[in-house]
Amino acid sequence: QVQLAESGGGSVQAGGSLRVSCSVYKNTGSIYWLAWFRQVSGKEREGVAVLEAGSGRTYYVNSVKGRFTISQDNAKNTLYLEMNDLKPEDTALYYCAATHRSYLGNLFEPRVYNFWGQGTQVTVSS
Repeated sequence: QVQLAESGGGSVQAGGSLRVSCSVYKNTGSIYWLAWFRQVSGKEREGVAVLEAGSGRTYYVNSVKGRFTISQDNAKNTLYLEMNDLKPEDTALYYCAATHRSYLGNLFEPRVYNFWGQGTQVTVSS
């Protein structure tokens, strides 16, 4: 069983930076993929960044490439999303997600992940 808990959301002006964190609690087994998703009310959940836990390889959706960085601190069992040059369109509820499965399809689809946090709000004002 895996439990995820996000923190660090908040409000920032356009062009600013914010880092959100996800504490990862797991009883057994290993996690293969970790990811950050975001969701705006009334819209589908969107994957923005993915990390392969074993290798540290990262993948990003085009809209955040060069601005967002996903990383992990294994000693602290924490996943991070560093967000720079934030835009009003980045405003959303941000979720971390995890899966044990070594899935090789589209890693930005919510259905890939079977563990989710409760979300943390990020608001970017213009």
